[in-house]
Amino acid sequence: MEWIILLVFLIIIIAFIGMHVKIVNQSESYVIERLGTYRVTWSTGLHFLVPFIERIAKKISLKEHVVDFPPQPVITKDNVTMQIDTVVYFQVTDSKLYAYGVNNPMMAVENLTATTLRNLIGDLDLDATLTSRDVINTQMRAILDEATDKWGIKVNRVEVKNILPPREIQDAMEKQMKAERERREAILQAEGKKKSQILIAEGEKESVILQAEAAKERQIREAEGRQKAMVLEAEGQAKAILEVQKATADGLSFISQAEVNEGTVKIKELEALAKVANGKSTKLIIPSEIQSLTGLAASLKEAVSIDKVEDKEAK
Repeated sequence: MEWIILLVFLIIIIAFIGMHVKIVNQSESYVIERLGTYRVTWSTGLHFLVPFIERIAKKISLKEHVVDFPPQPVITKDNVTMQIDTVVYFQVTDSKLYAYGVNNPMMAVENLTATTLRNLIGDLDLDATLTSRDVINTQMRAILDEATDKWGIKVNRVEVKNILPPREIQDAMEKQMKAERERREAILQAEGKKKSQILIAEGEKESVILQAEAAKERQIREAEGRQKAMVLEAEGQAKAILEVQKATADGLSFISQAEVNEGTVKIKELEALAKVANGKSTKLIIPSEIQSLTGLAASLKEAVSIDKVEDKEAK
């Protein structure tokens, strides 16, 4: 019986000790209190909790937290009420400050985000609010990070998730965007038509220039051809004149070298006279020298005839 009581006692002691041996996981920390006072912060590893004296006051995750806060009503500088919801990325850097700095850290961060957002949007009009998300995110992160340092929280990033203006403002914005798109479409069509007309005009201009250049080149080629033809014709005429002059000079040289008697000259004159007589002239004046030469020619003809008769008779 005693052995059973001893075994039960040992089991209770082991269970009691096991309940006070703690293992802290990665990315976690435990805040330990002794008799209600902060004692130490446990990091990753094996730890022993003193029974009845120490207790785990808070278990804190050191991972980055992502909190999506519900939409908050804000009023812009031009008195437009809209709904804006934000997403805050933060991380616990000091477990002691996080455990004792504020009663409800999540609520504190949410309220601080809402008030900071209202202050920033109150200095902006509607258009600036819709187009300045990066500025809003940067300013909110800086303000929240500075305000949460005493809570052991590091704000890494703040994002404006949605901006929801009133329905009438949305309708007006849609009409404005539609009108802007129509205006851009009209401008693009006008610019396209303008460019098309410019291209057509430039094409016609280039066509006229090319036609003028082609006509100019054709006229130049024709002028060069006529010039070459005239030059060749002039060269041919010059060569012909040179040939005639050369023939004349050769004839004169031949005559000057030949021993031409007066009878030969007279015979040439008769031949020239015969050519003249073949024309349409009705009157013909024969020089006296040619008349005497004609008589001489007749005497010679008669003498030649007598000689031919005597030769026949002798035969």
